[in-house]
Amino acid sequence: MIDITFPDGARRSYEAGVTALDVAKSISEGLARKVIAANVNGVVWDATRPIDTDSNLILLTWNDADGKKAFWHSTAHLMAEAVEASFPGVQFWVGPPLDSGGFYYDMDLGDRKLSEEDLGALEKKMNELAKLNNPYIRKEVAKSEAIQYFTEKGDGYKLDLLSNLEDGNITFYTQGNFTDLCRGPHIPATGIIKALKLTSVAGAYWKGDEKNKMLTRVYGISFPNQKELDEYLQMLEEARKRDHRKLGRELGIFTMDDDVGQGLPLWLPNGTIVIEELEKLAKETEDAGDYKRVVTPHIAKESMYLTSGHLPYYQDSMYPPMEVDGQKYYLKAMNCPHHHKIFAAEPKSYKDLPLRLAEYGTCYRYEQSGELFGLMRVRCLHMNDAHIYCSKEQFADEFRAVNDMYLKYFKIFGIDRYVMRLSLHDPEKLGQKYINEPELWLETEALVRKVLVESNIPFVEVKGEGAFYGPKIDVQIWSAIGREFTLATNQVDFAQGRRFNLQYTTADNGHDVPLIIHRAPLGTHERFIGFLLEHYAGKFPVWLAPVQVKVLPISDKFEAYTRDVYRALRRAGIRAEIDERNEKIGKKIRDTELMKIPYMLVIGEKEMNDGKVAIRRQGKGDAGTKTIEEFIEGVKDEIADRADAAV
Repeated sequence: MIDITFPDGARRSYEAGVTALDVAKSISEGLARKVIAANVNGVVWDATRPIDTDSNLILLTWNDADGKKAFWHSTAHLMAEAVEASFPGVQFWVGPPLDSGGFYYDMDLGDRKLSEEDLGALEKKMNELAKLNNPYIRKEVAKSEAIQYFTEKGDGYKLDLLSNLEDGNITFYTQGNFTDLCRGPHIPATGIIKALKLTSVAGAYWKGDEKNKMLTRVYGISFPNQKELDEYLQMLEEARKRDHRKLGRELGIFTMDDDVGQGLPLWLPNGTIVIEELEKLAKETEDAGDYKRVVTPHIAKESMYLTSGHLPYYQDSMYPPMEVDGQKYYLKAMNCPHHHKIFAAEPKSYKDLPLRLAEYGTCYRYEQSGELFGLMRVRCLHMNDAHIYCSKEQFADEFRAVNDMYLKYFKIFGIDRYVMRLSLHDPEKLGQKYINEPELWLETEALVRKVLVESNIPFVEVKGEGAFYGPKIDVQIWSAIGREFTLATNQVDFAQGRRFNLQYTTADNGHDVPLIIHRAPLGTHERFIGFLLEHYAGKFPVWLAPVQVKVLPISDKFEAYTRDVYRALRRAGIRAEIDERNEKIGKKIRDTELMKIPYMLVIGEKEMNDGKVAIRRQGKGDAGTKTIEEFIEGVKDEIADRADAAV
C-alpha cells in the first residue's frame, strides 16, 4: 500500500500502481470525468500513469494551466496523426503546447505543400480520429530501440532529437496509428477533445536557425466543448482587427525592412511621437521618485560581461563579438553592468543610498528567427530601465515603491487585470542556472514575498524561473480583449554587487555591499507599444495620439480661417494637421476616422462667420461647436491629465 496526500493535507491509502484517474474515481465519478492530468510530487504526469510510492497528488482538470497544456500537447499529436495519414512519409520535428494557448507542430513535407485551404480537410480527419477515443499510451524504450524505430521510419528529425537524450530517459507515446518520441504528459484519450480548429500555416526554420531548412508549422487550438471554441474564435477575430502589425502599418507607427534586418524595427514619425510621449511619462514619474538619469554606450568589452556573469548564462542571446585591437566587444544586451560601473565610479556612503539610476537604454539581443514577432519579439529594444542600489533595511520600501509605480501606470493605461509572477530559483540547479548562494536565495525570496503580501498585490509563485542572480517578478497584464502579455520584470540582485566590488561606507565606518533592484515598469517601448496598439485597437488616448486634431475645411474658401485655427492649435502645443485635399467633407471624415485621430474640427461658412469650430470625437460623432479657445482649453486639460480613452 502507498499513501496519497492531497493539497488540503488529507491522506488516503491505495495499492501501489494506482493511477491519478483511479484516485479520482474513488472520490467521485464526476471528478474522474474532469481529470485530464496530474501533478505527482511536483511533476506533471499522465492521469493514467501508475504511482508506485507515497506521493503528493494534485488532480488537474481543464481549469488548470498544466491541464490545458497537456490537452493542447495531446491535440498536437492528434494533428500529427492526421497529417501522417494524409501525407505519408512526413517527418516531424517538435509539437509543443503554447503558453499563450493552443499548439503547433513543425514538419517536413518534402516537396509537398500545405496551404490554409488544406486545414479544413485536416480538421475533419482530426475529428474522425478523436471520436475513436484512442488512449494515449506511454512506453519507456531503450535508446537503441528508439533509434531503430525512427531509422526504419526514415525520420531524421527525431533521430537528431534522440542524439541528445540519455538512455533510460526515453519514452514513446502512441495513440491510434501514430507513435511519437515524447516526454509527455498527455490526456487519457482522444475522445476528450471535443472541439478543435487549425488556425494557420507558417514557415519555421529547423531549430530556429535561418541557415537550416524551412519547415512547415501548423498552429491550432482545441477545447473540451464547442462553446469555448466559439468564444475563442470570436476573440481571435477581434484580435485580428487589433493585430499590432496591421495597425502599426495602417497608422504609420513602424515598419520592417529586409535590408535593415529581421527584428530591427524602423520607427516612423507617428511611432516616434508615441515613443517620446512614453519616455516623457517615464522621465516625469522617475524624476518625482528621485531617480538620476544616465547614458551608457551601446557596446562594451568582453571582460565586463565576464565579470557580470552574463556571458556564461546569456551568451546565446547576445550578438557575436567583434574584435578591435585584439579585444572582443559585444553589443549591449542589458544595461545593468554599465550602471554598476557608474555606481563604482565614485565613493559611496550610506547617505548616498538609495541611489536610483535610470536610462531609456538601447539593447540588442539575438532572438532566434523563428521567435521574432512584430514588436513583441525584436532584436533591438529600448528599455525603460533603472537600477536601485540600497541597503537591506531600505529594500522593502524601495521594492514597494517600484510596485506602486506599476500600479500608477496601470491606472493611466486602463489596465485593470494584472498579476505579479514571483519567479523563484530551483535548488537543484544552483551553480548551473543560478548563482550558488542558497541562503541568499531564500532570504531575498522571503523579502520579496513579504512586500507583495503586505501590499495586497495579487501574485503567484513559479519555481525555476528566477534570474540567474536573484528572484524576480514578471508582470503579467491583460489587454482589453483578454489577451495576456508579459509587460516587464522587477528583479532582486544579491550577486552583481559583489561581482563588481560595489561598496558603500556604513554609518559605523564599515563597508557593505548594496542590494540591487533591476526594474523596467514600462518594459521596452517595442513590446509596450505593441500591447497598446491592441489594447486601444489603435485608438490612442489624446495625450498619446500621434495626431491629436485634424482640421477639415469643407472647401478651400475657408483656407485663411483654417490656417488661423491650425496655428492656434500648434501654439498651444497640440499636434494638429489640416486635410487640404479636394475631397467632399464626408470622405475627409471617414478617412480621419480610419486613422483613429481623436478629434476632428470641421470648418465651413457658419463656423468661420461665428469664429467657432464644429467638433467631432473619434468613434462618437458630433460633439457640438465651440470657439477655438474653448476647445483648446478642454483638450489641454485632457492631455495634461493623461486621460485614458475608452477601450
